[in-house]
Order: sequence, then structure tokens, then C-alpha cells
Amino acid sequence: MWYKVRELTEKGLNKTQISLELEIHRKTVRKYLCMSEEEFFGWLKHPKKLPKKLNAYYDFVYRLLEKHPYLSAAQVEDRLKEEYPQLPVVHSKTVYNFVQNIRNEHGIKKHASEPRQYQKLPETEYGLQAQVDLGEYNMLTHGASRKKVYFMVMVLCRSRQKFVYFRSAPFTSYDAVIAHEKAFEYFEGQPREIIYDQDRILVTEENLGDVLLTREFSTYCGQMDFKPIFCRKSDPESKGKVENVIGYVKKNFLRGRIYEGEDKLNESALAWLSRTANAKEHSGTKKVPALEWETERKYLLPLKAHPLLIAPAPLPRYKVRKDNTISFRSNFYTLPVGTYKGPETVVLVKENKEELWLYTPEGELLAVHQLCLGKGMTIRNSDHLRDKSQTILTLKEEILCMMPDKEKSEWYIEMISREKPRYFRDNMLLLKKHIPSLEKDSLVQSLDFCMENSLYNANKFIEVARHYQAESKASKVTMILPEITIKNGLDALDIIPETSNISAYETIL
Repeated sequence: MWYKVRELTEKGLNKTQISLELEIHRKTVRKYLCMSEEEFFGWLKHPKKLPKKLNAYYDFVYRLLEKHPYLSAAQVEDRLKEEYPQLPVVHSKTVYNFVQNIRNEHGIKKHASEPRQYQKLPETEYGLQAQVDLGEYNMLTHGASRKKVYFMVMVLCRSRQKFVYFRSAPFTSYDAVIAHEKAFEYFEGQPREIIYDQDRILVTEENLGDVLLTREFSTYCGQMDFKPIFCRKSDPESKGKVENVIGYVKKNFLRGRIYEGEDKLNESALAWLSRTANAKEHSGTKKVPALEWETERKYLLPLKAHPLLIAPAPLPRYKVRKDNTISFRSNFYTLPVGTYKGPETVVLVKENKEELWLYTPEGELLAVHQLCLGKGMTIRNSDHLRDKSQTILTLKEEILCMMPDKEKSEWYIEMISREKPRYFRDNMLLLKKHIPSLEKDSLVQSLDFCMENSLYNANKFIEVARHYQAESKASKVTMILPEITIKNGLDALDIIPETSNISAYETIL
């Protein structure tokens, strides 16, 4: 790395450019540039192990772990604080490393449970079984923002023939029934058994294997011939075939695809199934699913006439207040800024166990809140206060145009993105608001100071810039002199001296 830094320096790159190129900190670049080759090799030979702050408590931690090896580092930290009130202030990661070192030195391991044993099952009979699962994915849009889509996958266990159905809003029990109907039409029949997770759109309660289905799904199963089988909770390995297909849909079909509407997405999915998912050889069975399905469809149960589907009950409508909230059971629930469009603005409200789901009249999900059992409370989602009218990329470009040194600014903004990814938009909005009121010189000084001291925070950047700006104004003394014209040569012999305006002297004073 030392040689690489030197090489890039000779090519004319500055410290900031080298740090970006090599993905190391700017301080590391500066440290390497200050070292000669001999100093660098001497530095490498010097041991880097510093004395540990917790060495005085080695015996206590060792005895504790030897007696109770199952204790976590967080529990050891709490015991240390309890036993030693004067314990030095250290980061929890330091305690974790200290505990791990003691475990490694003495071979003390946690009593972990025995690994789960698996056995490859024989292939199921043709037409016997299918597996179903739900997934979701954030797709790109033309506006560089993202759109979350929801999908249901069904796969026939023997042939591995797949089907996927997409929705732009979260699935309801009614939507799951519609997806089943489309899958059976695609397979030209129905299997005798279908394996599911205990998803809340299908199951309301479970008691040691006895499941209570939702109203719509229970009615649908009663009209069809297949038998629903539900896995135990938190046991995705029970239906590994469809779990693999969920990942396949995300990585092979959805990744990099632009969202152009629900209908267009389902149309593209059907083409992808015919072209790729069901047309290529399966890595496990070494057979083509579409060819295997030609055999399996003969064993599927025949399609039934479209069953009588129970239409979902219409959701109640609630008026949106001017402050973008709704009143529900004596509490206020927030909505994204801009939802209120006038006195007639309404949202649809769906109560789902301990959550409240708020939709537009067109069915687009606006917010999900935890139900509050109190009264007079405001249940707020901080995300609803954000200005989402601009994308991150647009904000970043606008700020780079305002800043004086584009290269350094780009590096600094990139570091904010890495250090605080969840607060990146908030930092950008703050910079956009305050940069116009700051002078360029103070921005350059603040940029250098923040980069040298690793202050990747918009508030601190603005505070430092204001400090430099105040210093600059205090040190400036503005002198305004009157304009005096001096004439040379013969024309200067008969001149009449110009008189100055008294206001000029008043300005100087």
C-alpha cells in the first residue's frame, strides 16, 4: 500500500483522489506520504498490540466464563459493571473482543445446540405436491426512485414447474385466492397437497398444529380439492423448493428491471417463465421443468369452474385532516406530507391484528402504524415529515453545484453516505438549506477541517463554516477612499482642485 500511494502521488493525484482510488482514509494516505521507505519498514516491524484496558479484570472474566460458558459478552459487561463500579469507560465492542480472546486462549465455547440434521427426501409423486410462498422486492422506476412490489410463487414439487404473480400492493386473503386461480390455470390442474407458511393472510391462529384459516381462504379451500398443509412457525427449511424460487425471481428476473406497472410486470413474468425459469435445465434434477410438466399435468387434479369467491368487505373511509393525520379511536395517526388535497380527501383504513394499514381510495398503501390502546395520542412515523419531492441523486448534484471544490465535496458527501446511510437524505437537505448563506472561502475551510477530523455530519459542517465566516468578517477592515483624478503635464498648471463630498469622510469614520 505504501508503494501504491507513492506511485499515485508521482502520477499527480492528490491525497483525496488517492484515498478514493485505494478506498483508504485520507489520514492513512497522509501518514504514508510522511514516511520514508526505511521508516515504513521499521513501523511494520514494531508490534501493534497495545496494552488492553481490561487486563486487570482478566481473572474475573476467565472464572466467570469457566463457570458459565453460555454467557454473552453483553452479560459479561453487565457483571463487570456490577462488580467493579470503577470500571474504565470502554466501548461494548472492546468488551466483546476481550471476552473472545479469553475464550480462544482457554478453548471456552458456548454450549450451542446440536446442528439440525437434514436428509435428502425422495422425489414426490407426479401431481402430489406444490409449495407456495410470498415475497417482496424494491424495483427501480424511471424516476430513479423505487417501487416495492409483492409477489406469490407456486412451484410443483416433482417437475419444478414455476408460476409467479405480482401485485403493486400487499397481498390480502382475496388476492392470494386470485393468485391460486391463475396458478392452476397456468399448470392446467391442481395438486393434491399444497405446503404453506403460517402467513397472516392465510392463517389467523395456530394451536399445536390446529390452524384457523382466514374467512376468504377457508371458503376457497372448501370449494377446491387440494389439501393445505402448514409448516411450523419459523421453519422455512420445510419448503426449500419454493424458497429457492423466491431468490431466483429476485436475482434473475427482478434485479435491474424497471417498474412500468402491475400488468406489464405480470406479462413480462409469464414470458420469463416460458423463456428461462421453466425452459432451462434444473440444477438439482438435471431435467427441464417444462418437459417434466408435460408428464406431471396428466396427474394433476382437473380444474374446477371458477369458485364462488367471497369479495372482501369494503374498507371504511376516514377523512384526512389538514395536518395530514386521521382520527381513529380517539388517537391521531400520521400520513405522508402531501396526502391532504382538500376537504374531501379520504383514506381507507384496515385493522390487521395489532397494526393499522392506511390506503388511498385506489388501493395504494400509504402507511402502517402500530395500534395504540391509549387515548389522545399521536402515532407518528418520522418518515412522513421528510420532503420526498427530490431524489437523493438530484439533491447530491444540486449540492455539488453549490460547493466550491467539487472533488473534495464529492468525497465528503460520499463519506456521509457511507457513515450515515439512513440519515443521508436529512444531511443533504440541511446542506441545501444553509450553503447559500455561507461564503465560498468559509466552505472551503470547513470542508478541509471536517475531512481532517472525520466530521461527517451536515450540522457540524455548517457550524464550522459559520465559525470561519465570523472570523473572516471580524478581521476585515473596509476602507473606502474618495476617487481623486491626478492630471499630469501642461494641463495640470491651471487646474481647480476637486472638492470631496463630506459623506465620503463620514463613511471612512
